[in-house]
Amino acid sequence: MTHPIPQLLQGLYDEQQYAKQQHYMRANRRVSSLKRGVEVVVTLVLLAAGVYGRYDNWCKSCFDTGIVELLVFFFGCQLFIEILSIPFSYYSTFNVEQRYGFNKTTAATFWLDCVKEFLVEYVMTAIVMCGIFLLFQWLGSSFWIWATCFLTAIIVIVNLFYSSVVVPLFNKQTPLEAGILRQAIEQAAARMQFKIKNIYVINGSKRSTKANAYFTGFGPKKRIVLYDTLIEQLSTDEIVAVLAHEIGHYKHHDTLIGMVRAIAMVAAYLWVFSLVVSSPELPAALGGTAPSFALSILAFSMLLTPIEIALNPVANILSRRAEYKADAFAARHGLGAALVSGLKKLSVNTMSNLTPHPLVVWFNYSHPTLYQRILAINKIQK
Repeated sequence: MTHPIPQLLQGLYDEQQYAKQQHYMRANRRVSSLKRGVEVVVTLVLLAAGVYGRYDNWCKSCFDTGIVELLVFFFGCQLFIEILSIPFSYYSTFNVEQRYGFNKTTAATFWLDCVKEFLVEYVMTAIVMCGIFLLFQWLGSSFWIWATCFLTAIIVIVNLFYSSVVVPLFNKQTPLEAGILRQAIEQAAARMQFKIKNIYVINGSKRSTKANAYFTGFGPKKRIVLYDTLIEQLSTDEIVAVLAHEIGHYKHHDTLIGMVRAIAMVAAYLWVFSLVVSSPELPAALGGTAPSFALSILAFSMLLTPIEIALNPVANILSRRAEYKADAFAARHGLGAALVSGLKKLSVNTMSNLTPHPLVVWFNYSHPTLYQRILAINKIQK
């Protein structure tokens, strides 16, 4: 963060603004580092004390039905994780984000969001866990094949209905009104041979000044969602350019490719889990004293962590490649300059890091840096 700003990005900040951006990055870094440290320490204590095994034994003693025991077990686990994370979220929202002018969330909205997020996540966990557990009971070790089909259906359903079912629980979405912006979007989409009728505005300003836009769904369910903060901060041409980037993702089938990749990973994980699900070592590692599907799947998910960390750079390389292609799509439709202008504004308005270390980018960044994106767009435009 202390590196000089590249010449290509000179002028985005004055000296005072850049100092503020550096302080903001450091404040966020301290909170995230402390949160990770606490999570690691708490997890080690729980493992060393055999708390997971004791909790599982308690669930078994209270409930005769395996599926009820499973639901109660994961309810407690998720509730504990939620309680552990709330202090950090609260501090980040009402101290860091508030101090640097981003936060628009009220305390009431924050706590209501916590409850809603917990319930949505638990319902999804319950559906997934119950489905896998029932398939395991019926089919034994070959359950992984049908479990893959079951989770594939869930992934597709979530992609189709997330924006129309889940998002309204948190934010209000309204169709973009007729006018200059909608006309510009529809005309640009027509030039790109992209049919879209569902263009919505979401009240992101209810929680933050930060702007965003996203594309969701596919087929007749596809929709473009613009944050109201994006409309306030960018010009019409810049918004059209940002959406051209999102249309590029759709044209390149990035959503579909991502789904296929996720399904392949799910199938691989389920197959490996089917080989060890009956192993007594997994429950024993968490302090269990008897066979337990709940402890087995929890222990297995913990063992996946180092594998996922190792695969993270590969996933991010593929993601950054898709981002470059989407930028190129917008640039080839004559929107490169507007996209660069919009990206600069978004970067400044979110105080993003302009000079991340290359190794951090390689390992953690799903998007290229602002500097890399502008460099690539400029090459296309020459």
